[in-house]
Amino acid sequence: MLQGSLFDQADRIEETALGGLDGLRRTELGSGAWIDVLPGWLHGADALFELLAERVPWRAERRQMYERVVDVPRLLKFYGAGQELPHPVLGAARDALSAHYARELGEPFTTAGLCYYRDGRDSVAWHGDRIGRGARENTMVAILSVGAPRDLVLRPVGGGPAVRRALGHGDLIVMGGSCQRTWEHAIPKSTRAAGPRISVQFRPHGVR
Repeated sequence: MLQGSLFDQADRIEETALGGLDGLRRTELGSGAWIDVLPGWLHGADALFELLAERVPWRAERRQMYERVVDVPRLLKFYGAGQELPHPVLGAARDALSAHYARELGEPFTTAGLCYYRDGRDSVAWHGDRIGRGARENTMVAILSVGAPRDLVLRPVGGGPAVRRALGHGDLIVMGGSCQRTWEHAIPKSTRAAGPRISVQFRPHGVR
């Protein structure tokens, strides 16, 4: 009955579930990179998490790692430009971000990549979104997190002090400027009790 109730709540989430973006707080990371963070941007995030976990056609991937093929430690789903997203509030979020950053970014966010971290054993290794234009141009990647908080950690390419943000329950982070080229980010494995989390990454065309 609880699950059905949460689905009902998620189905009723509308654009008004998104707060304004005036509360974004920017942290300059150096080398032209920055992050904007807004805790609790999406209200009703826990109900949305349950709906996405149940209804998104998640895909498990395997990847070549040196001399063997290993399971990717998270589930994935990618929505390209023009594809219908699994809930209307995600389209509203993408539109709101595109409008807010229109002058600074100069183009809209067009794609949405979803990652499902089922527990503390799921993770993503250090990387930058450098497939495509992110390898040579300043760009932005906006991440909306629902479910239990997990740490997103950033560090300069080549080493240096790390920046850590715990993200979940409707929190928003935007990585901008040179962040994808001059910094790396990761979701490390956690030995602490870690509930499931879904991240939704909005990117402009040609950035992966």
